[in-house]
Amino acid sequence: MVEDRADRVEKTDDEWRAGLSPEQYRVLRQKGTERAFTGKYWNHHAPGAYACAACGNPLFDSATKFDSETGWPSFSTPAAETSVKTHEDGSAYMARTEVLCRRCDSHLGHVFDDGPEPTGLRYCMNSAALDFRPK
Repeated sequence: MVEDRADRVEKTDDEWRAGLSPEQYRVLRQKGTERAFTGKYWNHHAPGAYACAACGNPLFDSATKFDSETGWPSFSTPAAETSVKTHEDGSAYMARTEVLCRRCDSHLGHVFDDGPEPTGLRYCMNSAALDFRPK
């Protein structure tokens, strides 16, 4: 599949740093992880949508959010097939699948195969990587 690059968001490191909070920059651009049970959306239940905090790309709908008891916002499926992309991540001495924003390549979190049906997936995201938009 050839990726449509028309809506790509590309910025210099200084531009990213200027537009994000220090925590957002650490998570989104340096592939950091917030501590469990500390992010603003881990226990958030309002109806709406979650977008990339770096570029505004729609990522997840609240209808697919579930309580994974992990301390991070968890979703069973992205808003659209084109919302996110994945990359094999061998950091932290373990094999994981990293989830990135397809529009700006920001680090969002990881996806695991222990989620609910029908997908069986758990998109485990960092709150700092998300911007909630109420319905």
